[in-house]
Amino acid sequence: MMQQARRWIAQAQRIVALTGAGVSAESGIPTFRGAEGLWQKYRAEDLATPEAFDRDPHLVWEWYDWRRQIIAKASPNASHLALAACQKLILITQNVDGLHDLAGSRDILKIHGDIWTLRCLDCATETVDRTAPLATLPPVCAKCGGMLRPGVVWFGEDLPVGIWQQAQQAAMQADVFLIIGTSAQVYPAASLAPLARRAANAKIIEVNIAPSGASADAFLEGKAGEVLPLLLS
Repeated sequence: MMQQARRWIAQAQRIVALTGAGVSAESGIPTFRGAEGLWQKYRAEDLATPEAFDRDPHLVWEWYDWRRQIIAKASPNASHLALAACQKLILITQNVDGLHDLAGSRDILKIHGDIWTLRCLDCATETVDRTAPLATLPPVCAKCGGMLRPGVVWFGEDLPVGIWQQAQQAAMQADVFLIIGTSAQVYPAASLAPLARRAANAKIIEVNIAPSGASADAFLEGKAGEVLPLLLS
């Protein structure tokens, strides 16, 4: 199966990859769903919402600041580096940790946002700030003094329209579509691989430690950091 997948990669002019939490997990980043301490009392679904932020922005920011401190200690793994080195690849990620950036990937389509981006609720200014921990919670906008929020997509919010449209367009033009470290079962991200097959007759290759249930032409079992260097070399 690896040999066939490598042939598809070699013949492809346009490769699109969708990455998820499994890629980040190989760098030691947990899923942040009540993993330890205080946060065992909360579900991510109860903190990562506009309503939660309206009720208690300080609590939500404490959680995100804790997450940022953990992520700040992580480094890109072999899967991040393999994806960054593939010149004919368009990268779509559900991850917000910024490790693809650190690995050298460019023009990443971050459909769930970026935890290092801060967005002002008053003037909508966005800044990238990798300070961890942040000096004040909630942080405030240097431009207007308004409250800042994490630049991520919360439950109940739409995906960023422009980025999502680019992701769909990329899928519609793909020769090969890679599903990496994600279940590819959560919509709307789960619609991209079927779109690639329907619109471009793309070959679908899944790289995961266990089958996700996605309809793939090739399933490569294993950690992305072990499989991708072989697949994309």
